[in-house]
Amino acid sequence: MTPDPTGRALLEQLPPPLPADRIISLNQPKADLHTTRTYAWNGWTFDVPPGVFLPGWTSRLIHERVLDGRIETRGLRYAAMGVGLGVEAVAAGVRGAREIHALDVHPQSVAAATRHYRRLVGECPAFHPAVSDVFDALPEGVQLDVVTFNPPAVSQTVSDDPDVVRNVCVGAPLLATFFAQITQKDLLAPGGEIHVIASNTADLRALVQHALDHGLRPRIDHLHDWQDGVLTYLFRITHDTPRTGGQR
Repeated sequence: MTPDPTGRALLEQLPPPLPADRIISLNQPKADLHTTRTYAWNGWTFDVPPGVFLPGWTSRLIHERVLDGRIETRGLRYAAMGVGLGVEAVAAGVRGAREIHALDVHPQSVAAATRHYRRLVGECPAFHPAVSDVFDALPEGVQLDVVTFNPPAVSQTVSDDPDVVRNVCVGAPLLATFFAQITQKDLLAPGGEIHVIASNTADLRALVQHALDHGLRPRIDHLHDWQDGVLTYLFRITHDTPRTGGQR
């Protein structure tokens, strides 16, 4: 059985970004971003305040896997990076995560995620919401078993609205900071996993290269072909070499 490609072999397998005009047309912001909306999934209804990201099908690929355990959080320490509305945090709480760190640079998103978690899961001392530029707000010494991130990695600027940029098109450099902090802060526990999802509207090769540059080992966990030229990759990323010690 051929092993999953990693390193240079993985980079060579990934497609380049779609043409710029195609990326821009696919990511046009909806006119209702600055209104109050609703989002329904798994029998749950979430109110979506102005400026908070409304999850799409890409986000659901993560939500479903957290809820059903394909991305396992039961009994584990979990961080939802860019938590937005809080759907994956709720799914992890229902699944039985030991700790949940709900992180987002946007205060209104953290407030919404907190409200939804308390309503749908309940008060929980192991739920830790924080307004955070990547992992800056995590206390020293925290380690994580599972991290998920649906980053705003679109490689073209699709709007000058700061809420659109924050939600959609910060680009691959954000992943350089993300992976750098994971390694510099020693955030990933032994055996821990990072799950990052992005499509060929992003620079996938740059994203993966950033992980490799920081001693991490990305693999393709799932590939979804939307049949319109867009290919979405869910990467499962681990330490490049196994480590010993740590608490699970």
